[in-house]
Amino acid sequence: MDIGFGAAVAGAWATPRNLAELARRAERLGYRSLWTFQRLLAPSGAKLAPVYKSVLDPMVSLGYLAAATSSIRLGVAVVNHPFTSPLLLAKQAATVDVLSGGRLDLGIGSGWLAEEFTGSGAPMAERGARADDYVAALRALWSGAPGYQGAYFTIPAGRQEPAPVQRPGPPVLIGGMSRAAMERAGRIGDGWVTASSADLSVIAESAKVVQSAARAAGRSPARIVCRGVVRPGRPSISKTTGQRRLLSGSYEKIREDIRWLESCGVTEVFYDLNFDPAVGDPGADEGKAVLRASEILEALAPDARM
Repeated sequence: MDIGFGAAVAGAWATPRNLAELARRAERLGYRSLWTFQRLLAPSGAKLAPVYKSVLDPMVSLGYLAAATSSIRLGVAVVNHPFTSPLLLAKQAATVDVLSGGRLDLGIGSGWLAEEFTGSGAPMAERGARADDYVAALRALWSGAPGYQGAYFTIPAGRQEPAPVQRPGPPVLIGGMSRAAMERAGRIGDGWVTASSADLSVIAESAKVVQSAARAAGRSPARIVCRGVVRPGRPSISKTTGQRRLLSGSYEKIREDIRWLESCGVTEVFYDLNFDPAVGDPGADEGKAVLRASEILEALAPDARM
């Protein structure tokens, strides 16, 4: 199974130096991929996790990482399609793919924070149905098709160049924890990416939904990419089950959980320390955040003993 790492894009450790240096270190340690995510607004009065209070733009960050690294893949989990046109995102994605030499994985989500829809002037209704049309428009633009006409989007005849390095375009991963999102990932996506809130104890059932949809659509098996919210140290106990949360506790326990996730059909896990309050909270101490992140990066590296 491939092992990736969440790039330093949120909170105390999200500085230019840390973003680049930790990315280069992850590449040297054999990590397969680096991942960003999107948060446009932290609404006043909203009870959001600390990680969402200060977040770098995901596509700009990937462009920066393209220059800082040479071989590690670069992913976003995810960009929410209602907030930008397919014309703009296709251009951004193609640019990152060109600058990185063909290393982009593009995660697409439908969004959930009402204030972001309001601020973007985007409707929340039918966003699931619009996702199908959105992905089709992206692929039409990357393929050099003479325009696109869909149910929701119209792209006038013309060309958008340069084209992505990866052909027919960057892999598109679909995010979302609803059954409809999982089925969409199998039906039209190259894979599925989980949310930070995913219940990993039922990941095998979710993976089966994705793969069943892929088979029904006559497509190859989908990638199953898991955002790993790791909690090294004292085991974290679930309030609902009373059991140890997966990916918490000792490093050996976390490695055991990774092996179990692989047996459930997960093809890639990326450790996302942005969701650790000691790292991804903008109020945390930067020095301590980087020390903690560095320790975890080294201890859970793919070439460490499994």
